[in-house]
Amino acid sequence: MALQTQSAKEFFVKIQDIVTDTSMSYMDAVLYYCESNNMEPETAGGLINGKLKQRIREEAEELNFLPKTARLPI
Repeated sequence: MALQTQSAKEFFVKIQDIVTDTSMSYMDAVLYYCESNNMEPETAGGLINGKLKQRIREEAEELNFLPKTARLPI
């Protein structure tokens, strides 16, 4: 399959669709997208925007891959 993503926003929408449809984590969805589109994960790094980066960070904190950041109580 040819690489069709042209912007970070389109990439985010495609990853969001994968997460919604398959209930994968965001990290897994990015890797799944890369694998299914013959794309290197390093290339996807340039397409990750602020929203996607935040969601991946939250998942990583929940899995204790990253130290938890301070948050204001809601």
